[in-house]
Amino acid sequence: MKPCRIFSDVAGDITIVVGGESFLLHKFPLVSRSGKIRKKVADSRDSNLAKLELLNLPGGPQTFELAVKFCYGTNFEITPENVANLRCAAEYLEMSEDYWEENLISRAEKYLKEVVVQSLEKSVEVLSTCEALLPTAEEVGIVIKCVDAIAINASKEQLVSGLSHLNCDESGKLNMDCTEWWVEDLSVLRIDFYQRVIAAMRRTGVRADSITACLMHYAQTSQKGIGKREVWDPSRMKLDSTMAEDEQRVIVETLVSLLPTDKSTSIPLSFLFGMLRLANLVDVNIACRLELERRIAYLLEMVSLDDLLIPSTQPSDCVFDVDTVHRLLVNFLQRIEEEEPEDSLQYGYESEGLGSTSHASVLKVGRLIEAYLAEIAPDPCLDLKKFINIIEILPDYARVIDDGLYRAIDIYLKAHPALTENESKQLCKYIDCQKLSQEASNHVAQNDRLPVQMAVRVLYFEQLRLKNAFSGSSGDGFLSQRISSGVPSAAMSPRDNYASLRRENRELKLEVSRMRVRLSELEKEQGFMKQGMMEKPGHGKTFLTSISKGIGRIGIFGGPAGGRQKAGRKSQGSEVKKGRRRRHSLS
Repeated sequence: MKPCRIFSDVAGDITIVVGGESFLLHKFPLVSRSGKIRKKVADSRDSNLAKLELLNLPGGPQTFELAVKFCYGTNFEITPENVANLRCAAEYLEMSEDYWEENLISRAEKYLKEVVVQSLEKSVEVLSTCEALLPTAEEVGIVIKCVDAIAINASKEQLVSGLSHLNCDESGKLNMDCTEWWVEDLSVLRIDFYQRVIAAMRRTGVRADSITACLMHYAQTSQKGIGKREVWDPSRMKLDSTMAEDEQRVIVETLVSLLPTDKSTSIPLSFLFGMLRLANLVDVNIACRLELERRIAYLLEMVSLDDLLIPSTQPSDCVFDVDTVHRLLVNFLQRIEEEEPEDSLQYGYESEGLGSTSHASVLKVGRLIEAYLAEIAPDPCLDLKKFINIIEILPDYARVIDDGLYRAIDIYLKAHPALTENESKQLCKYIDCQKLSQEASNHVAQNDRLPVQMAVRVLYFEQLRLKNAFSGSSGDGFLSQRISSGVPSAAMSPRDNYASLRRENRELKLEVSRMRVRLSELEKEQGFMKQGMMEKPGHGKTFLTSISKGIGRIGIFGGPAGGRQKAGRKSQGSEVKKGRRRRHSLS
């Protein structure tokens, strides 16, 4: 039992129990200032009430002792650490102006108004102490006062230091080295209070990049591994043992909902991917995960390969989370489709060609996905269907050259020798033999892991290239066919007509791009061949004839494989004549 230190020469006449601790006090100074104690004493059947218990008093015994000192007129200091406890305890004890002038409620309110709300740092400190005082702190208005004070003071700080921030980063991008000092202070708040502070900051006009920096710091403080490349390793990405998984889930979902919606605000991709990895780990709701994927997809052309290597959270699944990457690609393609203006036809559909920004983004993502496929291909647990889903999600124009795709498929075939012949054919059909470089074509012809039909197609198209090189033709006949098919039909609607023209235009320009890539190779080959023919007359004819005989014997694209040599020569002659007629018509 704690005896009262005031009027120690007068015996106490009432014992008050708070939080298991007993205080031997005097009724007169208590009932003169506390309405609650006055009512309990007055309502007691025993006129000589000697013991009173106060249940659930905010702040506990320590705060009650300060309130008692106030009742006895003993001086003590009100600080940011105890003012919220005193205000809530005074509300519980009903220490208002009705019982005493300048009672404890008014004294605490005066301190809040004149000291706490004038300082961002003190407001944060008081708000953090309110976590243990709910719902009383909310009811008496301490929480809303501190939240508004933090937002207003942050806005003032930003206005004062605006010039220094402009000098800090002329590009306007987020620079963590020069963010406001209060960013670190806010990380001590509980997530529900923090959410209200950020919302208030937006209302008072705090810059979006400052809010982003604040969110990043809070995430890095409350969660481990956010924004670091090491989080791809599941062994390093562990939940905080001091925090329940449900609490971590709430933190991730809340932080994602607070991210700025302004597209001009730069959010580091490493942070977004770190949040996505953690979101998968704590199993956040679908809306949160989709929002992160949408934001990443908006910047997918800027993503690195390491970012895409998201670890799978399922023990029985493959090493990397392929489904998430597939959804990122779906969102990316939807974004590309939305960025194409509906009225671009009036400006001419030439703007939708290879020089457009959207097409350049698709090409970058195409190269990124080729590298990603090669990285995940060696995983023995990677399902063929998931691998194919990543390949076929991107349009054909996303790859000018298929060398990277061929390399990834070859790695997958090597790592999965148990694939059936039909499965291998199903996988290899996505390789366009006309989009393989000379080096890749040579490798395909000697690769015994591929279906035989694949090698035959490569040899066939190589023969066509050689014939075109000797005849001087600039194409292989497919270009003229596409041009003729690009004429719009009068039966089509204007919208469908435009869509058809845009697709044809894109295909034709992609064909031109591939032809340019081939040009350097063909020029070198033609130069070497002509030089050889000049040195050895008849050598070129013999070389071309030998290749034609080899293709004729295969018999996949032409007549029967068992045809006689004479028929093969006849077929060769007709082919040469057709080639000459085609060259004459194109000229």
